[in-house]
Amino acid sequence: MSTVTGTWKRHRTGRTRATPWTWPLRDRLALTAGLAAPFLVALALVPFRTSLSHTNAALVLVVVVVAVASLGSRTAGVVAALSAAAWFDFFLTRPYETFVINASADIETAVLLLIVGLIVSQLAARARRLEIMTVTDAAHLARIHRTADLVQSANSADTVVDHVRGELTELLGLRACRFEYGTLLGRPPRLEKDGTVTVGRRIWNPDTDGWPEGEIELRAYGNGHYLGRFMLAPGPGAVPALQARLVAVTLADQTGAALDTSGPVGG
Repeated sequence: MSTVTGTWKRHRTGRTRATPWTWPLRDRLALTAGLAAPFLVALALVPFRTSLSHTNAALVLVVVVVAVASLGSRTAGVVAALSAAAWFDFFLTRPYETFVINASADIETAVLLLIVGLIVSQLAARARRLEIMTVTDAAHLARIHRTADLVQSANSADTVVDHVRGELTELLGLRACRFEYGTLLGRPPRLEKDGTVTVGRRIWNPDTDGWPEGEIELRAYGNGHYLGRFMLAPGPGAVPALQARLVAVTLADQTGAALDTSGPVGG
């Protein structure tokens, strides 16, 4: 990730890409904590530095690194590990309040603190991502189940279409979403079954290229027949992960099933 700047970086597609200023609040707070928390803890240990072993002091700082990485991103964990090693050197090893270490044992401890801090920060960040992924998977599954239940119980396809429009807007972070029934007009970018996007004859990878400009169509089919399409207007945030885009395709397929059963959407 890039260093903190006060500017937006513009992608070659013309859409803006997020810098650390635009990260989620939790990640920004974790990055700040990664810089400040090791400093404050090392400073708090100064009165005890003659009686506290360097190993124990290093372990305390490792706990701080783990806490930061667990709450924030991988980047925050790395920053915390570097900060912990620097302030351990500055406050807790002789000569004090310099970034110089005389004793070889202290050098080893500082290096081990950095290495262990980096390793555990990555493990903690990975554990957090796995937890988020599990929660996200459950949310995706709930969307699919809600829509499937509605397809079975709704009296008209309009109800399903309106429901899926709302689900797609939330799922993909859309600025707007509308549904068109009938003949295909124009050749807008299209969200495909595999979660990629085609622009004309070219394959467009949203994960690396961002969303293409303009509305993106997501087609709904029933029994292999085209029945309508959702027109997606992407919002200003990051492109949703592949998993979310595949869920969107599933929701469109469920809409197609409802249209095939109940008939076209009214007006």
